[in-house]
Amino acid sequence: MKTNRRTFLGGVSTAAVLSASGVAFAQKKYDDGATDKEIKIGNTNPYSGPASSYGVIGKCIAAYWKCVNDRGGVNGRMVKFITLDDGYSPPKTVELVRQLVEQEKVLCVFQTLGTPTNTAIHKYMNQKKVPQLYVATGASKWGKPKEFPWTMGFQPDYHTEAVIYAKHILANVKDAKIGVLMQNDDYGKDYWEGFKDGLGKDANKVVKHVTYETTDPTVDSQIIQLKDSGANVFFNITIPKFAAQAIRKAADLGWKPAHYLNNVSSSVASTLKPAGLDNSQGIITALYLMDPTDKQWDSNADMKTWSAWMDKWMPGANKSDGSYVYAYAVSYLMEQTLKKCGDNLTRENLMRQAASSQKLRVPLLLPGITVNTSPTDFYPVQSVQLAKFKGETWELFGDVMSAEST
Repeated sequence: MKTNRRTFLGGVSTAAVLSASGVAFAQKKYDDGATDKEIKIGNTNPYSGPASSYGVIGKCIAAYWKCVNDRGGVNGRMVKFITLDDGYSPPKTVELVRQLVEQEKVLCVFQTLGTPTNTAIHKYMNQKKVPQLYVATGASKWGKPKEFPWTMGFQPDYHTEAVIYAKHILANVKDAKIGVLMQNDDYGKDYWEGFKDGLGKDANKVVKHVTYETTDPTVDSQIIQLKDSGANVFFNITIPKFAAQAIRKAADLGWKPAHYLNNVSSSVASTLKPAGLDNSQGIITALYLMDPTDKQWDSNADMKTWSAWMDKWMPGANKSDGSYVYAYAVSYLMEQTLKKCGDNLTRENLMRQAASSQKLRVPLLLPGITVNTSPTDFYPVQSVQLAKFKGETWELFGDVMSAEST
């Protein structure tokens, strides 16, 4: 079977001895994918297809592990990161993840990207008892340890984010008439259900709800329908390719609703620049990471460290793309989780350590946001702050919020 395979293995053999780190080194225990010298991690990412703008996430994660290996690995072990192109196609994801688990025998998969693609492997990973860690999707289903103890999310869940938008609309838009564009899959539906829950008795303020498929060439006809409905609010539940199209088409039509854009398309480089910065003014989104285009972070220690790291490990990359910030932050969290495992590199212990982060400060998370998990809480990041696009960047406003605080 021929696949688009990329393997990344660092080249430094010096062991890093963590005598003073608090990591307990008892008897060594290993499952598939771990030895005295190596930790093998699997990943799928859409390097091609409709979500290919997210391919930079996989590339940045690969660079992160190269950097880790260059400084001695994790507890002296080199990380072998195997990332495969699934094209955002669930059947392809199933095929490649089976290859990673059954042939490559990875310790875990990490940051597999996409709600429909992760859904396709969800039961398989849990039946095999292989960690499906810090998945690159905010669907609420990744935080159900009772039913799926081997799967954990990372970012704020879509349901919570959508509730926050709904509450903000009700509080700030007079006589709201809401139009919704939604990707027709589990990702879109999760946002949609959260949005309806947030509207509550005002759910009838949605005057038009249209969907699209990832195989559609454009969403132009859907934007025309939303404008014609008389909507003065637009909730845009789309991935970057279609988000940019929607913003551009609305501008072409002279439609200027209060525009709420889901976080997964908030990248200035991947969405707003292709859409046209002039067309993007005033759009509202929810952020939980520092935006690299926001000048207020220029002197921030985290941002300066990240920027220098990018210059060294991803020279020539577009640093205005927030996906690189995301990839760096989630990779840091994975590194810390592996470190906590010490010499007990079993899949069970990996999940135990992932479920024991308390007020962990991860670089590039917004001030006031930390990672918190427990055996009953598989939602590492649970807070966001609203932001409005102005000029060439996002401007934060209001307080850091979770669903409970709205």
